[in-house]
Amino acid sequence: MCIRDIHFSNRATLVPVSFRSFYLCLSITTMTLRACQSTTRALLARNLSWRAATALVRLLGKKYSEKNSPYSTTAGKESEKVAGRTVVKERRGSVVTVAINRPEVRNAVNQETAGRLLDELTAFDSDPALTVAVLHGNGGNFCAGYDLKELAHHTASLKLEQDVTKGPAPMGPSRLVLSKPLIAAVSGYAVAGGLELALLADLRVVEESAVMGVFCRRFGVPLIDGGTVRLPHLIGLSRAMDLILTGRPIGAQEALAFGLANRVVPDGQALQAALELAEQISTFPQQCMRADRSSALYSVYDAPSFSLALQYEMDHGAPIIQTESVAGATTFSSGTGRGGKFSSKR
Repeated sequence: MCIRDIHFSNRATLVPVSFRSFYLCLSITTMTLRACQSTTRALLARNLSWRAATALVRLLGKKYSEKNSPYSTTAGKESEKVAGRTVVKERRGSVVTVAINRPEVRNAVNQETAGRLLDELTAFDSDPALTVAVLHGNGGNFCAGYDLKELAHHTASLKLEQDVTKGPAPMGPSRLVLSKPLIAAVSGYAVAGGLELALLADLRVVEESAVMGVFCRRFGVPLIDGGTVRLPHLIGLSRAMDLILTGRPIGAQEALAFGLANRVVPDGQALQAALELAEQISTFPQQCMRADRSSALYSVYDAPSFSLALQYEMDHGAPIIQTESVAGATTFSSGTGRGGKFSSKR
């Protein structure tokens, strides 16, 4: 066992020592000061009371415990993949990963998990230091939908906010309109409500063996987390109806052909591929990227007419000319990006 950062009274040096060395050092100090023959009196001689000495030992012990605990934070990363947490996150520079952490039930979402997912994605959207979020599931599956066991056995405690402009959705964040990109890294099952969470993302990176589908069709559970709204917009009404009416599973390649998957990667690589994509997006001028993203979403979901969609695009794009476009044009004029070469690095 090792204690670090022990600060002896007025000395400025921080000395890493073991518990045995710590008490030996106190003993040597005692002899040097000739104040007493015990560690306690030595501490008193240095104007430290018993209470202060006890507090010092407790503090040192706490620091050691925190440093070696699986809950600790190191190197700017939040290591939260621990038992008991239904949602865990990890910051990687300007990118944050948010993981559903209920692998024992294929990451099915209960009320607690829904609330935590909403909290984490809301926090991401309001944090100016973060640019892209990656949503995934721990243990080999993205999400198997809402936890039907909770629905079956705790119906009385289930509270659904029917006003979609208020409160959380059953799956948590599915009513959010994020101002920044979200990428889903899909492995294993992304079905029922899990499919709806994947639809919340701007992009879906899907592993080869992943399975997607409206599996809740078999149990009379409706799509009330945006599935009937987002899916037709993404893949067209005809294909959406195929999935919604039959509840059949589709694999990664069919999802790619439908436009439901944006990338298909080998098994075990979805999270890494999604992180690389997120980091690439993070290097672009952010105001311009977010303005274009916002305009695309408005034109699909909110614009009452083509002309108003064009107006929205102009109103939100024009201010970017001075804030980012001039600098970008200057970079281009210096030779960067000519000849069809593309680089995300500025």
